[in-house]
Amino acid sequence: MNTQHALHSMPPDASSDAELVAMVTAGNDLAFAMIMRRNNRLLFRTARSILKSDDDTEDVLQEAYLRAWRSMGSFRADARLSTWLVRIVVNAALGRLRRTGAQVLPLNAEMDAERETLETHMQANPDDQPETSAMRAQIRQQIEARIDALPDTFRTVFMLRGVEEMSVEEAALALDIPQATVRSRFFRARSILREGLSRDIDMAIGDAFSFAGARCDRIVAGVLSQIGSERGSSRP
Repeated sequence: MNTQHALHSMPPDASSDAELVAMVTAGNDLAFAMIMRRNNRLLFRTARSILKSDDDTEDVLQEAYLRAWRSMGSFRADARLSTWLVRIVVNAALGRLRRTGAQVLPLNAEMDAERETLETHMQANPDDQPETSAMRAQIRQQIEARIDALPDTFRTVFMLRGVEEMSVEEAALALDIPQATVRSRFFRARSILREGLSRDIDMAIGDAFSFAGARCDRIVAGVLSQIGSERGSSRP
């Protein structure tokens, strides 16, 4: 595809999934590139949750996209394109695990079937886990910063009750304030901390397993290269 033809063939950003699918089945690789860019982060995070390896995930993602490209003609609009692609990448990721001999539990398995494994993870000594010390230090710094940001009167009560674990009676006596005041300030301080930490966690979760532009470009280029090779080898 020459540059001039590529420019004329470039689908607009607002193209619907159905329009892009139709263009792909008509042989427009740029439309497939747009499909990849729209779904790359979703599919990367999905596969990464199964494989727990960035390198393996990139390989599986390219494999899944090739499967999707070959099967694009069978896509039906009774499901969202992103849902269809997720199914493909999940199957590809689970297939990779099976080929390595790893134990694969069905994603629709009941929790009872995983209870023993779950309890093992929950009960494991955190000191035995890699990078735990650094992680705990980061969490501690985050909590300390949130405590420092509390109003003065709330912060002192929280320090005595929450950190030093003084009783309500002891804290009230130490600060020379009523026990009811200790209770109300401690309750409010915990609420403020939870709200702040919850926002921090929500923001951090949104950034988890980030999908940088370079990775996106690399996957799109790799898949298009394999599509070109596959199309070339099928010509008489």
